[in-house]
Amino acid sequence: METSRARRASSRREVLHTNFLTPPVLKESMLALEKLSDIRAVAQGGYPQAERCRISIGHPDVLTSDPDVIAALSVTGNFGFQPCSHGDFLGAILNKGIAREKLGDIILQGEKGAQIIIVPELVDFIILSLDKVGNVPVSCTKIPLISLDYEAPRTQTFKTVEASLRVDALASAGFKISRSKLVDSVSKGELRINWIPVSKNNTTLKTGDIVSVSGRGRLKIGEIRPTRKGKFEVELIRYL
Repeated sequence: METSRARRASSRREVLHTNFLTPPVLKESMLALEKLSDIRAVAQGGYPQAERCRISIGHPDVLTSDPDVIAALSVTGNFGFQPCSHGDFLGAILNKGIAREKLGDIILQGEKGAQIIIVPELVDFIILSLDKVGNVPVSCTKIPLISLDYEAPRTQTFKTVEASLRVDALASAGFKISRSKLVDSVSKGELRINWIPVSKNNTTLKTGDIVSVSGRGRLKIGEIRPTRKGKFEVELIRYL
């Protein structure tokens, strides 16, 4: 986001709210805002593991608590015989003319439906207009954020010793696939680092990076320690 807008909001003692941001944009924006004096920035997505978040920006004297800029909806229907995917719920909402940046995460609830994070000003519109997802009739109700039914991610942590910190070395170890298959995924555009597609398999990774490969899941780079033999002992955290 433009830091000039943040400075202007702070000087005027106003609070500025962004739309929902993707993880890479969110990370970049928060890093930029942290460098500015007399500005407080709060990122909110509705629940601790939220990927898509809004940022509220203002002077610390004004932005004293987390603003109420997130709303949640429960979309329910009989999905037992016709399961619907994340894309089905997203498409049903976007087809109502709502821009993607007005939507946060979509939490699937199996046969019951899904919970949708959204900007508060669109809650009534969705409740009135969203009546079907796929071929399944649905009803929508507003729910408090405390009622969001999410699970903390399950992870498996292990260590590997590699000669380099290249993504092809660490990702092949993390996903337990051959390096040739990993390189093939890179060439097909299936590998992302911090949600951004990567086209070079020699890209260097660092602690905190998130690596994802289509069809194989997600991996986080943990602590990195050099070994006495000039290699790297790397902690890998795989999301199950």
